[in-house]
Amino acid sequence: MTVHLKMTRRLMETIRRDLARPHPFAHERVGFISAGLSSADDDLWILARSYRAVPDGDYLRDPSVGAMMGPDAIRKALQWAMSDGVAIFHVHTHGGCGRPRFSGIDLREQAKFVPNFFQIAPQCPHGALVMSDNSAYGHIWLDGDKPCEVITGFVEVGSPLSTWSAV
Repeated sequence: MTVHLKMTRRLMETIRRDLARPHPFAHERVGFISAGLSSADDDLWILARSYRAVPDGDYLRDPSVGAMMGPDAIRKALQWAMSDGVAIFHVHTHGGCGRPRFSGIDLREQAKFVPNFFQIAPQCPHGALVMSDNSAYGHIWLDGDKPCEVITGFVEVGSPLSTWSAV
């Protein structure tokens, strides 16, 4: 299966602008994207709908990481998934240009919390994204009991249309 993420340029710019804001003590910001899904043949399309920033008060002080979400941040995202019946993708940025990659800490932490979304909203896949200033990279869990897969393609809808591959 080929997995693509499609997002409007306006939403992408909103997310990048929010993630670039300074935080009182965290070194980076994080948020969540809601998405709908569409499939055709052997393609799954993740259609990004909206974005919610993690509020300042929902970060924990943890000098070992750039940003650590507290339980309220996760609870609010779980509630969003359950109430709206949407797929949820955790998002943060590493800045710079080119295709970003998850750090070891990113991989460890997302493996801990993303599968929990299947307990609340099992009807949708969920995942995590890391953005740069001109690209993105992501993982998707199609099932909470199976390993994640790479999101293989991205489409930024706007003028001009932008596409990039994760592989």
